[in-house]
Amino acid sequence: MNISNNILKHYLKNVYFITGTAYAGKSTTVKMLADKFDMIFCGENYHSTVSDIVATPDLQPDICYLNNLTDWKDFVTRSPEEYERWVFSVSREAAEFEVAELISISRDKKVIVDTNIPIEILKEISDYNHVAVMLCPQAMSVDRFFDRDDPEKKFILSVIKSCNDPDTVMENYRRGLALINSQKHYDELADSDFFTIVREDNGKDTKEEVCDLIAKHFGLYK
Repeated sequence: MNISNNILKHYLKNVYFITGTAYAGKSTTVKMLADKFDMIFCGENYHSTVSDIVATPDLQPDICYLNNLTDWKDFVTRSPEEYERWVFSVSREAAEFEVAELISISRDKKVIVDTNIPIEILKEISDYNHVAVMLCPQAMSVDRFFDRDDPEKKFILSVIKSCNDPDTVMENYRRGLALINSQKHYDELADSDFFTIVREDNGKDTKEEVCDLIAKHFGLYK
């Protein structure tokens, strides 16, 4: 069954999406907006509690990759090209789970979501004032990827350090991150015509300023 985009857009009218590149501040901004405006908070990979159970190899093979993973060293030692392919394939597979979950929780309350739904799908199911793109230069996205108090990233870092040649594995993993955050993918987001904020490497704490700008864009202030 296919559901027309105008129907999806109607049922997602209480949902506000933040997407973008790594280290752009998406997770922090989503949490701040949820707290400030009493919105339902959907952080990174919020859909996984359902998708990890429901996904099947014939329909969602790349989501199921993690379920069938027996050694996380295999995850961090894949080729950069395979890592890039997998990341964007998971985003497409997970989009259906995200939309279903967001429809189910947003009927009576606004929802703010850190999403990886592909930008071309967001254009179909949402509106300009319900989407914000947060970008970070590639160097920051890659070099500071592990510079966060994030349990998932700490786990990946621990796996890399447990490998026989951790320096080589880290170099390989960072090449994958560079592909995922390449100029090509950056431009796809930057040229999407959605409201966009670019993180600058100036050492300033701009969390409150960014939160305020996006809140105004979303029309959250009374």
